[in-house]
Order: sequence, then C-alpha cells, then structure tokens
Amino acid sequence: MTLPEEIVLLTLDDDTGAVRGRQGFAASLALAGAVMMELSLHGRIDTDRDTLLLPSGAPTGYAVLDDALRMLSLDPPRDSRAALMLLARDDESRRAQVLDGLAARGLLRRDKGGFLRLFTTRYPSGDAGATVAETRTRLRALVMGDDIPEPRDALLLSLARAAALLPLIFSADELAAHQDRLALLARMEALGRSLGETVAELYATRLRAAGT
Repeated sequence: MTLPEEIVLLTLDDDTGAVRGRQGFAASLALAGAVMMELSLHGRIDTDRDTLLLPSGAPTGYAVLDDALRMLSLDPPRDSRAALMLLARDDESRRAQVLDGLAARGLLRRDKGGFLRLFTTRYPSGDAGATVAETRTRLRALVMGDDIPEPRDALLLSLARAAALLPLIFSADELAAHQDRLALLARMEALGRSLGETVAELYATRLRAAGT
C-alpha cells in the first residue's frame, strides 16, 4: 500500500466510511506530502527544504504518483514548499483518484448512495495484509514503544504529525505523554523531517492567516 493510500484511509471512519478529523488545507497538505514522499521512495524526486530535483520522469505504475510527477515536471517548483502548494491545489481530484483506485482493488466498496465504505475483512496479502485499524495499531505501537521504525512507518508518522492527523490515532493524554518520542521519531528520517517541517509550517501559516 502506498503512503497516499494510507493517509487517505487513516481519515476514514472504519464503520461508516465518513471522513474523520480536520479536513480542508490540513488534509490537502497531508495527501500532497504523502505523494512527494512516495515519489522520493521511488527515486523520482529528491528534495530538502531548499531544493527540489526530478532525477527521473519514468512512470512508477501508480496513476496518482505518475499524474503528480507529470504536474511537477511541466514547470518544476523551486523547492518542496512550492511543490506541496502546487499538489495541494489539486487535492480534490487526487483524493478521488486514490479512493477510486482503492475501490477498484476491492479495498473499499460503494453503498447505494455512492459513499465509500471500508470492508471489515483483511486486505489481500499483496497489500501487506493491512487494515486501517492495523495501520493505526502499528503507529500506536511505534510511538508507545522503543523499537526503531521502518522507514515507511517513520515517514507516515512524520506526515501525520505535521498535518495534525495524530488526534485521529491518539487521545490528547497519550499525545501529551509521548511528545519526546514523537519528536525523536520525526527526526529519524531526513525526508520525513524536511517535508514534515515544511507541511507543519504551511499549515501553521494558514491557521494564522485564518485567525485560528
């Protein structure tokens, strides 16, 4: 399962399929950051806070990633901040593309009203045997334990933290009690640190502008 798929699924209620938590700009940044992280893992972009390189335009085989890569390649943004803003503006269609892809693979189903619903059974083994609940359980175990994380889990956690998605996974008391561990995990992956800090800055800037 790709990082964009996991980020989108983390925001869906297991029983109803309804979107949970703060949406709008936070959700848009979370998905844009997940796309950039996944493209980096595929060797299609190389980024830090100040630069953005596109070493390869070869398709990844994932429509969501390839469409984003084409968008970035048409007029390459100067840095990760500009790239995130560019991708976040196309959030609605990209989110729909992720959901449609998950439905086509049988991981989501549409009810009679057209709403997407999560299947309660396990996902196929080709998707790492993961359910949404298992993804949350994995991240909870990572934060509350002391194991060294897998790179993808560290990236996912860093992005969820930066985009204010952690309240969907942890209680307020749990977050308060594990701030040091969260900060440590967020620093472990250079890519997650770079994009996570940029996402957090953009999100904070938007909140200040909105007066919240």
